[in-house]
Amino acid sequence: MTTHTVLGIESSCDDTAAAVVRVTDDTPEILASIVVGQDELHAAFGGVVPEIAARAHVEKLDHAIEAALSQSGCSLADIDLIAVTAGPGLIGGVVSGVMMAKGLARATGTPLIGVNHLAGHALTPRLTDGVAFPYLLLLVSGGHCQFLVAHDPQSFTRLGGTIDDAPGEAFDKTARLLGLPQPGGPSIQKIAETGNAARFVLPRPLLDRPGCDMSFSGLKTALLRARDALVQANGGLHRQDQADLAASFQATVASVLTEKSRRALDEYLEFNPAQPTLAVAGGVAANTSIRAELQSLCASRGVDFVAPPLALCTDNAAMIAYAGLLAHIAGETDDMTLSARPRWPLDQDSPAMLGSGKKGAKA
Repeated sequence: MTTHTVLGIESSCDDTAAAVVRVTDDTPEILASIVVGQDELHAAFGGVVPEIAARAHVEKLDHAIEAALSQSGCSLADIDLIAVTAGPGLIGGVVSGVMMAKGLARATGTPLIGVNHLAGHALTPRLTDGVAFPYLLLLVSGGHCQFLVAHDPQSFTRLGGTIDDAPGEAFDKTARLLGLPQPGGPSIQKIAETGNAARFVLPRPLLDRPGCDMSFSGLKTALLRARDALVQANGGLHRQDQADLAASFQATVASVLTEKSRRALDEYLEFNPAQPTLAVAGGVAANTSIRAELQSLCASRGVDFVAPPLALCTDNAAMIAYAGLLAHIAGETDDMTLSARPRWPLDQDSPAMLGSGKKGAKA
């Protein structure tokens, strides 16, 4: 029997997270998972402020790690591997986590590995449900939206993704346009429960084109124009208007994701998986309307549907610990030269969806 105990550290956006995961043979167990949010720090700005997020990580990382070790009943001497998000993400936050991990590794002599944040999400279905390879993953969050076929812990094929805003970003911006609190996803879902999703007909970008690529920026612009027309006609935006706009927006996003998932499933099934599975991960995967439509799609196609618990859909360090261990077992390791990477696509053989810069492909 082989046992590995891993400390995971995650700080790529606005959640400071630490976790301890133990894997015995092939069976993972989350001993502790601590996530310290920053919603109150960013609330007045209508979105995440990178500088504020980075400073908060510096203040909270050591406390999160201490809490995770205490909750797990482990000490640093019990840790076999330190896994840390090394990208992609907000560079200030990623640097904070990497420097903390390097300090701990140097002080304790524990092996260190930098983890692709997207790989953490992509491997979550294995961590929570033991899903068999190859499976199709819809990663849908505040910063990313991609269809990925996971062939093994080191190999991913991107079938498509967003060419502009990610859905979570669109939810946040829409909430801001409607005067709703951040984060936008939960706010829109709550008020949409009392709204009429059929009142406003909003565009469904790229549905008239083949493939699995998506676009959400035009949808946001259309909602802005609908809001402005209501304000001009009525002298303001009434609560029912907010609810109807939110419901129409949410329904439109759900329909786009469902149709693109249908196309992604067609491509994925060509790999002839023995147990076909569509899994979702990322904060937007917590939206009940979107989950329901995807679950219905999978039922109609005879495909298993897996949605991890909410706490493991959003950013967390348990997924980083698990992904780091799988990479370490495959022979990967890092040292004190590990650096933060703001851009780090999982499928490095596919063309960049959002272009490239001096530091490489953005996504």
